[in-house]
Amino acid sequence: MEARYAALRRAAEEVAAVDAHAHNLVELGSAFPFLRCFSEAEGDALALAPHSLSFKRSLRDIAALYNCEASLEKVEEFRTAEGLTLIGSKCFQAANISAVLIDDGITFDKMLDLDSHKAFSPVIGRVLRIERLAETIINEESFSGSSWTLDSFTESYLAKLKSVSTQIVALKSIAAYRSGLEINPNVSKTDAEDGLRKELTGPRPFRITNKNLIDYLFTCSLEIAVSVNLPVQIHTGFGDKDLDLRKCNPLHLRAVLEDKRFSKCQIVLLHASYPFSKEASYLASVYSQVYLDFGLAIPKLSVHGMTSSLKELLELAPIKKVMFSTDGYAFPETYYLGAKRARDVVYHVLAAACEDGDLSIQEAIEAVEDIFRRNALHLYKLNVTNGSINHETTIAGGGVSSTSVEEDVLFVRIIWSDASGQNRCRVVPAGRFYEVTRNKGVGLTYAVMGMTSFCDGPADGTNLTGVGEIRLVPDMPTLLRLPWSSREEMVMADMQISPGEAWEYCPRNALRKVTKVLLDEFNVTMKAGFENEFFLRRKLVSDGVEQWVPYDNTNYCSTSAFDGASSILQEVYSSLKTSDIVVEQLHAESGKGQFEIALKYILCTLAADKLIYARETIKSIARKLGLLATFLPKPDLNDIGSGSHVHLSLWENDQNVFMGSSKDNFYGMSKTGAQFLAGVYHHLSSILAFTAPHPNSYDRIQPNTWSGAYLCWGKENREAPLRTACPPGVPLDLVSNFEIKSFDACANPHLGLAAIVAAGIDGLRRGLKLPEPIGMNIFY
Repeated sequence: MEARYAALRRAAEEVAAVDAHAHNLVELGSAFPFLRCFSEAEGDALALAPHSLSFKRSLRDIAALYNCEASLEKVEEFRTAEGLTLIGSKCFQAANISAVLIDDGITFDKMLDLDSHKAFSPVIGRVLRIERLAETIINEESFSGSSWTLDSFTESYLAKLKSVSTQIVALKSIAAYRSGLEINPNVSKTDAEDGLRKELTGPRPFRITNKNLIDYLFTCSLEIAVSVNLPVQIHTGFGDKDLDLRKCNPLHLRAVLEDKRFSKCQIVLLHASYPFSKEASYLASVYSQVYLDFGLAIPKLSVHGMTSSLKELLELAPIKKVMFSTDGYAFPETYYLGAKRARDVVYHVLAAACEDGDLSIQEAIEAVEDIFRRNALHLYKLNVTNGSINHETTIAGGGVSSTSVEEDVLFVRIIWSDASGQNRCRVVPAGRFYEVTRNKGVGLTYAVMGMTSFCDGPADGTNLTGVGEIRLVPDMPTLLRLPWSSREEMVMADMQISPGEAWEYCPRNALRKVTKVLLDEFNVTMKAGFENEFFLRRKLVSDGVEQWVPYDNTNYCSTSAFDGASSILQEVYSSLKTSDIVVEQLHAESGKGQFEIALKYILCTLAADKLIYARETIKSIARKLGLLATFLPKPDLNDIGSGSHVHLSLWENDQNVFMGSSKDNFYGMSKTGAQFLAGVYHHLSSILAFTAPHPNSYDRIQPNTWSGAYLCWGKENREAPLRTACPPGVPLDLVSNFEIKSFDACANPHLGLAAIVAAGIDGLRRGLKLPEPIGMNIFY
């Protein structure tokens, strides 16, 4: 077997490893006992560590490296005689570690600072422990405990976190040690405030243990991590006796993983989550944001334990998500032991996978590179090449290698939608994007929000010209890989007049502002689900003349139309699914070559972003297939038009509060729903300036075309611009949502939804009432 897998063995032993999680070394004179090199135990329990399997094996490994007798006494004598510089160099050279990411949040006696570690590894990156940062802020002598409020603490904490975000490679949480991993991502500020108050009455130095405060801190930190695109390491599984192992199962994190705010936050489960390795593997297989790290489990377990733990991680988890680390700490020997045993265990596990037929030998060699090096380089965006680094862009200083990034992603599109509903982008090479642009944005002239739909120049009267500049700042939680172009990404952008200050013409901020008013005043949020109607055109060349003609000439919901376009729609659907855009229905529409794709309702701020991404996806896939997809309201005046009808509902604490009840029924709506809709009805003529902003919009809005040509509303009346809907499962005397028919793709979706929310707020504030519903086609 050894001969057959010689190339695999060589790869495992020779790859220059990236140690993705470790801790500071200490000077030889430290009071931290060398016996802790072999065990997580303390006190009396530590005295029995020499009788464990891992101790006996690890001591022999160290003695062989030092060429001394395999006894604890002789090893310690050698260490003292040779000094830290020599033994450190010997251990790190033998470990073949090209980069180390250090969590410096744990303190040891006579601990070395980060820069001192560069004597042993060419690349040192810092991992910031969030609980330690919070405690340091509170413990500063310049503040008294009584002066802290949750708001003042949060402001100081977030400011400090943002200020160091470019100087670190990851965040880390040890919530498992304090209150466990059953994090409540929706902990209230009231509970967190109470937790802070209780903590401040305790002894100094301050140490966070209150669960509500820890959950609040954890959630705030994840939000920052998403915004600046930093991974978050989380202690899971075993450790020293400070933790309650029952609360360290990573399955407790499901509430966090299911939270849409954190769907793009890259979360690394440390220590193989031992003894919950299978659970960790499952999470990595079903949640795109979960990654695994097996440091500490290797080398602290027996050989059987290390092997079975790594096997369990690989049972379900993608190899691209599994990473090496030593969890080295205090002593250079811990780094050496972690690397030596990891190389041996990874080799044996992958060789066994080849024997079982799970992998080919070449695939196993590729897996070695991924596990020891490539996965960490990609996840932590490290600038490491063959074990060396350009020190002008060290990872400790937040630099990112253009080369390493652009091996995977070449371009990043920074997307915005202008006032005329056109999607535009600035494109930045990926290396520069991750190095500079993601934090600082790109410059853009004021004129971009004044441009018309027919020429690239600002409309008269806008006062938006080429004088003045804003910053187009990427909103990192919206970053995603282009489904139709594997080496490009796209990200939505906010428009800022200065760092952190929104420009008054920013459409996304306009929607955020009005939805905040709706929430603050009425404790209500609005959800939106858009219908995408569009025409497919194919190129026809006749007598040397090119024409774009309808893809087909079939009827509404025609099965033959769907058959003819099925392969196209399948690719569109798969691409939308990859982008986390949920399709609820799709069918052929009434126009020639017209189709509709309806998206699931979600929070309106997210719905507007995803609508832009959906249109980009549909148009780009059509273009790739030699077709043209147009969302123009009326591309052919002799055919039906395309709308972007939107279904809207109101929610409070996950309950639909637009819908009426047996006690509160206004035409099937609640009082809140009826007043909100009355505001929309009252302001509909003004809303159209935002939802149907183009002359071509009104070519579509005609009688008998289900587009809402008259000012009226009605239940299930598709000729009315405002239709209340009673979908399957809703009692017939109630309605669940309302639809606005007079919304099309010439609209900027953020501005259109903002106008609707503002009108609804006015209806709620003034208690406006609806006229009687229209139950017929008003044209007749």
